[in-house]
Amino acid sequence: MRFRSLISLLFLLFITTSTYARFVAVQPSSTGLISDGIDGGNLRSESIIKTVVSAPPAEEKEEACEQTYGFMPCTKTALGNVFLILVYGFLMFTAATYLSAGSELLLEILGPGIVGGLFLPMLGALPDAMLIMVSGLSGDATTAQSQVSVGMGLLAGSTVMLLTVIWGTCTVVGKCDLHDSVAVNNQDTKGFHLKDSGVTVDIWTSYAARIMAISVIPFVIVQLPQMLSSTSGRHLSVLVALILSVSMLISYCVYQVFQPWIQRRRLAFAKHKHVISGILKHLKQHALGRLLDDEGQPDEHVIRKLFETIDANKDGHLSAAELKALIIGISFEDIDFDKDDAVGKLLQDFDKTLDEQVDQEEFVRGIKHWLLQAMGASGHSGPDAGPRTMKFLDTFHTQTKREHALLGDNENGENDEESGEVADPKWVTIKAALLLLLGAAIAAAFADPLVDTVNNFSAATGIPSFFISFIALPLATNSSEAVSAIIFASRKKIRTASLTFSELCGGVTMNNILCLSVFLAIVYVRGLTWNFSSEVLVILIVCLVMGSFASFRTTYPLWTCFIAYSLYPLSLGLVYILDYWFGWS
Repeated sequence: MRFRSLISLLFLLFITTSTYARFVAVQPSSTGLISDGIDGGNLRSESIIKTVVSAPPAEEKEEACEQTYGFMPCTKTALGNVFLILVYGFLMFTAATYLSAGSELLLEILGPGIVGGLFLPMLGALPDAMLIMVSGLSGDATTAQSQVSVGMGLLAGSTVMLLTVIWGTCTVVGKCDLHDSVAVNNQDTKGFHLKDSGVTVDIWTSYAARIMAISVIPFVIVQLPQMLSSTSGRHLSVLVALILSVSMLISYCVYQVFQPWIQRRRLAFAKHKHVISGILKHLKQHALGRLLDDEGQPDEHVIRKLFETIDANKDGHLSAAELKALIIGISFEDIDFDKDDAVGKLLQDFDKTLDEQVDQEEFVRGIKHWLLQAMGASGHSGPDAGPRTMKFLDTFHTQTKREHALLGDNENGENDEESGEVADPKWVTIKAALLLLLGAAIAAAFADPLVDTVNNFSAATGIPSFFISFIALPLATNSSEAVSAIIFASRKKIRTASLTFSELCGGVTMNNILCLSVFLAIVYVRGLTWNFSSEVLVILIVCLVMGSFASFRTTYPLWTCFIAYSLYPLSLGLVYILDYWFGWS
């Protein structure tokens, strides 16, 4: 259905491309009559036209609009350009939708890693990159300088829209009840309570927010000459910012490739800490709460007695089977793990002689190390720690459970998005490739006409092209991503909220490095002037405010959506005031 609509729209677009008419020969006449061009121009009564108004002077004739590619439709009227912006915007939205659908199919076949790290982020930013590129490549340097503000408007508008309107909306639709500052999956009984309702994300979302905040560094570099009120070195600063931006793009892609492996390692470590916490609590119950002596140090005498309790065959060693029996006998809540793998990690911690068993001395050293680690992590130490053994172990246990949850473990039925084996991998691969090619082709074909139309609308209405591209173009290039994020957030789970906000941070990061790299390359190669101080300031404010906020907390109460929403009109107003009141641009 979508493909039929696209074909119909393209057909309508092309049949309205040009209008033909016959020129009327104008000859001097004292009667005020002109020939209609029939009968050789003789002024016969049946072939004359009464002139109502005189022809305008040659210098007042309206300049004809220039057709993109020589055949695309164009107009000088405001209403006509609105229609063309809607048409081209829909086509760019369609391109983004095809690219997104093709990327998801490709991900099903090849999985994360190379595809998720390299191709998906770049394909998501492709429509924006295309529009930015054509805005600076059109015509001569003077024309490019005037049109490049469309690219900057799109770059700033996409970043601001994702971090304000879309971020706030995802917070509203994804809100759940907050219990102990953590969202409860699929429970939304608090309504729109500003403090007791909100979303919780995993720790990887915080990392994504920090990367997003770091990605604004090239903006600062390219802006340094203006900040220092220097007219020299501007071309050099563009080159340095370009090199840094490309380097950050490569680094980010490498990180994305290895991020699933890093996440698995972090999750395995968190599970091991959870096992340590469970064993310490179990040993504490059998030691009657006296694992520490009166000086707050591990009590070796009590630990040796615990060893004798665990050593079932009384041979002075704990075998792998005895350690596994210990783990099985402990009730681990809200965690599923491989028992044999947990035994292997325990042997790594305790067995220093590498004989695949733990003697009493190794057990004492290992438990002492665990206790000191738990005391340090929970903040309880000193000579009075003995009476608080239960408290510091409970604190350590709570911390390990929270750390495990924040890492986003999805082995307990949380992974609704995972599907089974792909039914026909060959066909799915072909379909993904066709969708990607079609999306890229549409984006490449209609990016230039859309930029020209924005400039024509700006000329017809007197509205600066920056504000048109800031508001309208992101709706076309990011709408599919925005709708997908909102639908995903509405599932009201920590996992889906984490993926939603991570994707938003990732999209902004790609804007700040990939799209900016394209923009800086055009400015440097064509020798254009970098004069976007107010736009850069807006990007810095929004990215740093939302990035700092999301970097150091994993729960977003409902009141935080008002911060996000308020940044959008603030950004528009700030650019207008700085540019048209203070003359920054």
